[in-house]
Amino acid sequence: MHVVVLGSGVIGVSCAYHLALDGHSVTVLDRQSAAGMETSYANAGEISPGYSAPWAGPGVPLKALKWLLMRHRPLVVRPHFDWALLRWGLALLRNCTAARYRLNKGRMVRLAEYSRNCLIELRAQTGIDYEQRTQGTLQLFRSRRQFDASAADMAILRDYGVAHALLDAAACLKHEPGLASVREKFVGGLHLPGDETGDCFKFTQALATLAAQRGVRFRFGVRIERLLHVGGHVHGVASESGTVKADAVLVALGSYSPLLLAPLGISIPVYPVKGYSITLPIQDLSAAPESTLMDETYKVAVTRLGQRIRVGGTAELSGYDLRLHEARRRTLEHVVNDLFPGAGDISRAQFWCGLRPMTPDGTPLLGSAGPRGLYLATGHGTLGWTMAAGTGRVMADVISGRAPQIDMKGLTLARYRRTA
Repeated sequence: MHVVVLGSGVIGVSCAYHLALDGHSVTVLDRQSAAGMETSYANAGEISPGYSAPWAGPGVPLKALKWLLMRHRPLVVRPHFDWALLRWGLALLRNCTAARYRLNKGRMVRLAEYSRNCLIELRAQTGIDYEQRTQGTLQLFRSRRQFDASAADMAILRDYGVAHALLDAAACLKHEPGLASVREKFVGGLHLPGDETGDCFKFTQALATLAAQRGVRFRFGVRIERLLHVGGHVHGVASESGTVKADAVLVALGSYSPLLLAPLGISIPVYPVKGYSITLPIQDLSAAPESTLMDETYKVAVTRLGQRIRVGGTAELSGYDLRLHEARRRTLEHVVNDLFPGAGDISRAQFWCGLRPMTPDGTPLLGSAGPRGLYLATGHGTLGWTMAAGTGRVMADVISGRAPQIDMKGLTLARYRRTA
C-alpha cells in the first residue's frame, strides 16, 4: 500500500517510520526544508506520561481569569474575532467538570504510557540518540494549596498504575539539587519517575534518517493544496509541485490540519495555541536542573538538554500568528532565574515560538477521518513529543488493518461526532 503522510513533525515522522516497518511504501510531504522545523523544533523537551492532563478541568475558568491578570501570566488572549476560537472555547468550558476531567485525563494517560513504552522499545532497537534523560519530572508546588490539590491527579495516576511520589521540599532537593539556594520558594512537589526528557528536534531528525533508510521518501518544500477525493474515497494529494496518488493519506499537519480538511466538509475541533521557549547554554552545572521541572504557578517547564537548558510555556490564543512577543520571553527568563539563578547564560538565549494543535478535551484525534483512505493523527497539544512513538505505532496498526494494542475508545473523531 502506498501511504502519503502529510507533515514531517515528530508525529508525522513517527507514523512514517512505523508504516515503513510494516512494509508500506511511504511518501512524506512537507512545506519546510527538513523534518521537525515547526512545532517539534524547540518545545519544552518533556516526555511526560505522568503529567499528561487536559487543560479543561474543575475551577479552570476562574483560574484562567487569575492567570490573565498575572504579570508573568501563563495564559494570553490577543483580541481578535475568530469563530473557530469561540467554538473551541465553548467546547473547552463544557469539559471543565470533574467527571470529564477524569475521563479525559484517563484517555491521555492511556496513550501517553503506551507511547513511553514504545519509545523505550524503539530506543533499544535502534540506539537512537536525542540527549535523552530518564530521571523523571518534578511538578513543583509553590503553595500549600497546589500541594493539597494534587490528590485528585494522584488518584487517577494510581488507577493507571503510573509511578509517582508526593514530596516535601527537602525531598525535592534530592531530585533537583540546583533548587537549594531557593528552598524557601516552594513547599513540595509531585515526582513522576517514569517521565523522560530529550530534544524533540534531534529525535525527529534522527528518526527521519532511519525512516529514509527503510525506504520512506521525504519531499520537502512542497506546499499542499488539497486532498483528491471522489465517491467518498480520498486517493491522493494535489500540491504546487504536482499530484501524488495514494492508497491512503494520513493528515499529521498539527494546527493546520483543520484548514486542509474543511473543504471536504470535515470539521475537527483543533485550534492553534501558541507556546514559547528559550534555550540557553549552561554556565554553572551545579546550579542547573537535572531533568524536567514544571513550575505549577507559571505553567513553565525547565528542562535539561545536554549542556543546554530549555524553558518552555505560555498558552497564547492568537490564531496562526507566529510573531514573537518580548513579554513572553521575560516570563520564561523570570522562571529560570527565579528557580535556577545563575545556571544558564540568559544573554545567549534563543527565543522561539510554535503552534500547538489543541483539542477542547486535551485528547488527540487518531484513526479514520471518515472518507475511505483518509486518516488523522493530530490534536496532541503540548504532548506531541510525549505521545509520538505510540501514535506512530497506533496509526500503522490502524492503516494496516490490525487492532491497535491499546483501546481506541475516546481517541478518535467519533467522540465529537456522537456529541454532535
